[in-house]
Amino acid sequence: MVIIGAGFGGLGTARELRRRGLSDITVLERADDVGGVWRDNTYPNAACDVPSPLYSWSWAPKPDWSRRYGTQPEILDYLRETAREAGLLDLVTTGVTVASADFDAEATTWTVTSDDGRTWTADLLVFATGQLANPVIPPIPGELDGPTFHSAQWRHDVDLTGKRVAVIGTGASAIQFVPGIVDDVAALTVFQRSAPYVVPKPDQAYHPRHQSLFRKAPALLSAERASWFWLTERFNGALTGDSPVSRPVLRGVEALWRATLRLQIKDPALRAKLVPDYPLGCKRLLFSNQWYPALAREHVEVCTEKVEAIEPDGVRTADGTLHPADVLIWGTGFAATSFLHGIEVTGPAGRLADAWEGGARAHLGLSVPGFPNLAIVYGPNTNLGGSSIIKMLEGQATWIGELAEALRAGRVRTAAARPEVLEAYDAEMQQRLAHGVWSGCSSWYVEKTPGGGTRITTNWPGLVEEYVERTSHVDWDALEVTR
Repeated sequence: MVIIGAGFGGLGTARELRRRGLSDITVLERADDVGGVWRDNTYPNAACDVPSPLYSWSWAPKPDWSRRYGTQPEILDYLRETAREAGLLDLVTTGVTVASADFDAEATTWTVTSDDGRTWTADLLVFATGQLANPVIPPIPGELDGPTFHSAQWRHDVDLTGKRVAVIGTGASAIQFVPGIVDDVAALTVFQRSAPYVVPKPDQAYHPRHQSLFRKAPALLSAERASWFWLTERFNGALTGDSPVSRPVLRGVEALWRATLRLQIKDPALRAKLVPDYPLGCKRLLFSNQWYPALAREHVEVCTEKVEAIEPDGVRTADGTLHPADVLIWGTGFAATSFLHGIEVTGPAGRLADAWEGGARAHLGLSVPGFPNLAIVYGPNTNLGGSSIIKMLEGQATWIGELAEALRAGRVRTAAARPEVLEAYDAEMQQRLAHGVWSGCSSWYVEKTPGGGTRITTNWPGLVEEYVERTSHVDWDALEVTR
């Protein structure tokens, strides 16, 4: 069995397979270490926006988080150490960039080929490459004379002290790294296409007594995790319209945002720039106690004009203004809708890229008709607008584990979603998503289709609890099986 990707999704799936007694597992990772997004995103102030007791594996609770919201170094250390203790690091081969995967119908196996020609054979192939693995830089013409880099490829060798820095983008990464560099730079220009909703982050350092209590009474740690899950589920329900209190919850969050903006931004002109032009929740709600104060600093400018070009000495906007810059940082996110980016996957149904031409889709986000014995972790329509993605990943690992057991025991030779099952499931997803907040604006959740329309290929339209229930066992009637 081959798993591609050694982040939370890939390692969590490997652990589930191990738990079920399966041992012939290889995890291929393109980088030189495990960790996924928590390995790659090392920008200043990088941290999680989900509380640490919930943003952790259910089978590896950590009583000694230093903060309520874990920082990038601590989350990466947790992932590495937990994987090491579970014996998962021995399964990982690093430095492997997968180029293709081809299914042999006669042997009922997948052949995985790397870009340097190495091959692996698998009776079950699992893609755990994630939705936030490939940084996006928009096609803006020109080039700066000074250093230019994406937030997910942070140049720690570039000293920003006393520099004029341009930041393009105001998403989840920018609201963390901008406050992290604002004290160092001489001038900072933030180019904003649309303002985010930003509310206070209820963060705090955990006292040693708190950590000691969690060690001595694990039930308290479980209770805290359950409390955060309950709270985030209520927010998920509000976003998807599945809760009877959806409107009051969103109105309450919006009131909190308005109060925060008014309290932290005194300049009316700047405050007007920071008012979003879309409904709350349509794009990801962001949490920060430092974003608005950073933008209010005297040496910081927020520019809402469209960026037209990058020039050797700065950024030129549509109004003709050249904004001088020594360094340019892209905070422009990831190709979230480009699932399995750069990997040519060919099965009995042909190329997966062709099957997904109108937008990626998979039954439960896991299985695609015509591509047997293939599963996708964090696949289409499994992302969340709130709560912890790790609980979704664990649900997927459970489903994959049951499929793997059946393949290894010889109860089935091949299995993939039935076409009619996927059609019904995808219709359900799109119909439910059409009634949620995400359909109301342009965002990284939404993908343009060849016919000029749009579809949401990233997000799950319900509660995490519902998804975990639907993936708690394999519905064999939903799969086309050979024995």
